[in-house]
Amino acid sequence: MISASTKRTALAAILFLAAAMPADAHVGVGTTSSFTAGFMHPLSGLDHMTVMIAVGLWAAMKGSKAVWAWPLAFVGVMVAGAALGMLQVPVPFVEPGILASVVVLGLLVALAVDLPVSAGVAIIGLFALFHGHAHGTEVPENAGGLEYMAGFAVATALLHGIGTAAALGLGLRFRALARLAGAACATVGAGLAFGVL
Repeated sequence: MISASTKRTALAAILFLAAAMPADAHVGVGTTSSFTAGFMHPLSGLDHMTVMIAVGLWAAMKGSKAVWAWPLAFVGVMVAGAALGMLQVPVPFVEPGILASVVVLGLLVALAVDLPVSAGVAIIGLFALFHGHAHGTEVPENAGGLEYMAGFAVATALLHGIGTAAALGLGLRFRALARLAGAACATVGAGLAFGVL
């Protein structure tokens, strides 16, 4: 028999996924010339939202230095990746790397994988490079492009904060819900990879 709280959690996850918009991670999508456009971009696609929140969830589950180091690593490497993209420096496997980030980070949360902080920084940094490069290649070479990336970085940090704050605010009761959210993230990534979402 499934408990009432498990049913409510599953229903909330289904409603969240049903309400979310499709992913727009691909280069050249949307306006890229203002802070507002950059801020809204991570909120416009499932791949962005799930990965950014998963980083915060995983960081809170790990605790200690990971709470600040993992989100900071993502934002910092994402900005560096965006600079590479703006300079047209090629990075291989960007789109597959973005899709892999959704699945892998979801699984790391779902399985409550406990890695050293440095290993988490390396994994998160690799995925952040792909996310940043994809968006750096689409911004114009002017002040508007820099404003766009600033907006993207702020929104990313806020999504990390949502995941972290939710986990820390609910404490141990949150662990099962966080793992369910991680499984949903991995499922979204698989759906995006196979063209279902």
